[in-house]
Amino acid sequence: MSKLIVKPLNEPREGGSVLSVTPESAGWTYVGFEVLQLRAGDKTERLTENKEVCLVLLSGKANIRTRHADWINIGKRMNVFEKTPPFSVYVPNDDRYEITALTDAEIAVCSAPGKGTHAARLIHPDQVGVETRGQGNVERQIHNILPEGEDADSLLVVEVFTPEGHWSSYPPHKHDRDALPDESLLEETYYFRVQPEQGFAIQRVYTDDRSIDETMAVTDGQAVLVSKGYHPVSAPPGYEVYYLNVMAGPRRIWKFHNDPDHAWQLKV
Repeated sequence: MSKLIVKPLNEPREGGSVLSVTPESAGWTYVGFEVLQLRAGDKTERLTENKEVCLVLLSGKANIRTRHADWINIGKRMNVFEKTPPFSVYVPNDDRYEITALTDAEIAVCSAPGKGTHAARLIHPDQVGVETRGQGNVERQIHNILPEGEDADSLLVVEVFTPEGHWSSYPPHKHDRDALPDESLLEETYYFRVQPEQGFAIQRVYTDDRSIDETMAVTDGQAVLVSKGYHPVSAPPGYEVYYLNVMAGPRRIWKFHNDPDHAWQLKV
């Protein structure tokens, strides 16, 4: 299996963790990502230490408490493919959070370096920007959970729904150079869900010099690490593909560079 793919565990660890990416395990600097699968009644508690965190309720309902605030009975969708925007909670560094699952729940823990600039807050579905991007067989639905226009120190969080037979993250683009205003350096994780779950997505990750050039079949519940290079995604016929993107880098801005071999498609 590709070293860029992270597989989930067959059974959750203590605290519900089924998939974990740390800067150390990924060999990079900024992005951390974890998936918790909790049963109704399960409780888990964490310190944020030097990281800010965005807790995304992928499915299910929960109570979430921090040192200075708490939110009771949040969550609405029971499956990501309901395609409604999620409830999320932003937690700054040097804080803590406690999650109590009210139903079976899947929660993404997105993390990156924090500076203590912002208070913990609920990100209500009504605050999530929903847009349709692309047209024809590159049309997809975007939920901007924590875009650069909303308060955070490092994190950028977005989820994407790619219909069957469509492409997304397309035309191929990259953001691996700290070269503003043209391009920003952002590490990125892709967390995939596929419906029906026996299906797969195709993701290619490649650089201009082809020092990285991998095409992967990614299955339900797996994550892909994108430290550099272009990274388009395809949903095969018969299978809808969801992914949650987490990005962070030295500066919190998303400026990407399209592959010049394929950028002509933007002018058609």
